[in-house]
Amino acid sequence: MNTTHIISTTDPISGFDITELKQHPHVVEGDNINDLTIYFQNKATRQSYLDIQVELPERDFRTTLSNPTDDYSC
Repeated sequence: MNTTHIISTTDPISGFDITELKQHPHVVEGDNINDLTIYFQNKATRQSYLDIQVELPERDFRTTLSNPTDDYSC
């Protein structure tokens, strides 16, 4: 089984490059097989990232952002 672990050291909110990883907050996205660790400049930018709404069409087709109708074919 191949696993992929990616580490992003650029805060996606502020664009700040993180060098001291142990001193900064992070989030792990994904699962045990494929995951992404994202480091943040501070707790505020981490929270801003967590507050971004994500479209999850596989969970609720009625509320997808790209197709807000009951017609699921588009």
